[in-house]
Amino acid sequence: MQSERMPNFLKNRAYLTPDRPAVIFNGQEVTFQELYEHSAEMAGKLQYLGIKKGDYAGVLLKNHIDTVVILFALQLIGVPAVILNNRLTPKEISWQLKDSKAACLILDQEFPCEDKKIPLITKEILMSAIKETPEILEEIDLSAVCTVMYTSGTTGNPKGVIQTFGNHWSSAIGSALNLGLTENDRWLCSVPLFHISGFSILMKSVIYGMPVVLHESFNVDKTLEDITDKKVTIMSVVGTMLARITDAIGESKLPKYFRCFLLGGGPAPLPLLEACLEKGLPVYQTYGMTETSSQIVTLAPEYSISKLGSAGKPLFLAQLKIQLENGQKAQPKEAGEIVVKGPNVTPGYLYRPDVVKDKFQNGWFCTGDIGYIDEDGFLYVLDRRSDLIISGGENIYPAEIESALLAHPAVLDAGVTGMEDRTWGQVPIAYIVLKEGAEVSKDALWQFCAERLAKYKIPKTFHFTDSLPRNAAKKLMRRKLRESRVLE
Repeated sequence: MQSERMPNFLKNRAYLTPDRPAVIFNGQEVTFQELYEHSAEMAGKLQYLGIKKGDYAGVLLKNHIDTVVILFALQLIGVPAVILNNRLTPKEISWQLKDSKAACLILDQEFPCEDKKIPLITKEILMSAIKETPEILEEIDLSAVCTVMYTSGTTGNPKGVIQTFGNHWSSAIGSALNLGLTENDRWLCSVPLFHISGFSILMKSVIYGMPVVLHESFNVDKTLEDITDKKVTIMSVVGTMLARITDAIGESKLPKYFRCFLLGGGPAPLPLLEACLEKGLPVYQTYGMTETSSQIVTLAPEYSISKLGSAGKPLFLAQLKIQLENGQKAQPKEAGEIVVKGPNVTPGYLYRPDVVKDKFQNGWFCTGDIGYIDEDGFLYVLDRRSDLIISGGENIYPAEIESALLAHPAVLDAGVTGMEDRTWGQVPIAYIVLKEGAEVSKDALWQFCAERLAKYKIPKTFHFTDSLPRNAAKKLMRRKLRESRVLE
């Protein structure tokens, strides 16, 4: 069977719409033609340094226009990028480089890497390298590996998720069919490019011919300023980012051309969604992961009120169902594992065929997440299976308790995990970050929860802490909660 081939994404985009802006970063703007030229030049330098088609190249870079150029340069010469989280320790970086059999590591000088077994190419070395004439791929095979991203995992070592060109293509098309696409769209990216939420924006940009307004990191003031000044229409956010935007915007309104915040990163607290609704902030709640090349389920805007709290329905190209432990399909509103299917879903994990057998069943990918589908087909994500608390035979979802706690006016952030208990097996415990200057007693929090939650869901104890452990995508790492410093 012949594999499906397409023109090289970036080269074709530069041919089709050369003068459109591609990336806007710190006052610098490049067109798609300029982005292609810069990327082709960078590809020649990579080639001079010995990087060739079929190699895997580790990439440890921050959000910067140079990073965009390097990532596309690798695509031009058929080198899959192993995109590394820049918050990893040197030991974790070395492990992932070894596991992926990367031929080199391209990195910003400031990031630590003590690996002596692999060629290290700093950005400075790369910029000063001799430029060869690169052997640019005129066509790409949609089944070819484009990127590899390691999942943090909840147990054991992380796994390298394979993302093909076809995965990214299907993700972009599914998103466009869902969100719509206009000639004025501009997507603000302040989420990390090493995360699928950030990288997928770059792929959408080159497929749609859409400018990306790139920020080094999230800054709420710069965000609100650029939405107006750069005429941003869409922005990807996680709950903590959206909460800060909601607080900072006050009584102001966003420009009419701003279409939506695309909200991912786990179940959103209901009080946050209600606050956005009250302030007229357009939010599309989504569900997705590294393995689905970004969103795979999104709530359409016409249901934002009637289905508040739902992640929505699957994108046009995708399928979704809830599966019980016995393998049977769940009934409406019956909780079980979320399983998905579609051309944006990874074909597997790098060098790990054993995991593929475990995670895939007849083409369906088992996410490990718990949720239910209502009678109208809308998905509600409850929690990670690994975070599930089973207390006296009852299933308790930490996200539900966190959502209740976040409705308290004194609570800035909340995290809930399970603690072993001789009587009940497990009981929930809560970690609370208070708003600056706010005070509340543990008894008051208990009473607040008692008015909103069944008794078995009320945390056994409340700990006050200065911060909660979150990963680079701002997702709460509940398994690390008890390691956090508790302030008593």
